[in-house]
Amino acid sequence: MAKKSSDQAADAAKQSGEAMTDQMRAAAERMQATGSAVADSSSQLGTKMLDQAEANTQEAFRAMRAAAQANDVSEVMRIQAEYLRDQGSRSVTQAREIGELIASFGRNAIGSMTRKD
Repeated sequence: MAKKSSDQAADAAKQSGEAMTDQMRAAAERMQATGSAVADSSSQLGTKMLDQAEANTQEAFRAMRAAAQANDVSEVMRIQAEYLRDQGSRSVTQAREIGELIASFGRNAIGSMTRKD
C-alpha cells in the first residue's frame, strides 16, 4: 500500500512537472512572438514617421515655391499664413496617427503576452 501511495505521488509530481514545463514553453513562445511583433511595429512606426516627414517637406517646398513666385509681400504673407495653418493641422493629425499606432502596438503586445493557448 505504501508503494502504491509512493507511485501515485511520483506520478502526480511527474505530471505537475510536465504541466509546468509545457506552460513555461508556451510562455516562452508567446514572448518570442511578442518580440517579433515589437520589431515589426518599430519598423511600421519608423516608416510612418518617414512618410510624415516627407509629406511635411513636400508641403514646405510647395509653399517656398509659391512664395518665390509671389507678386508682392502681402501674397507672401498669405502663403506663409496658409502654410503655417495647414502645417499645424497636419501636425495634430500626424501626432494622432502616431499615438493610435503606438496604442495599437501596445494593445497587441499585451494581448499576445496574456493570451491563453
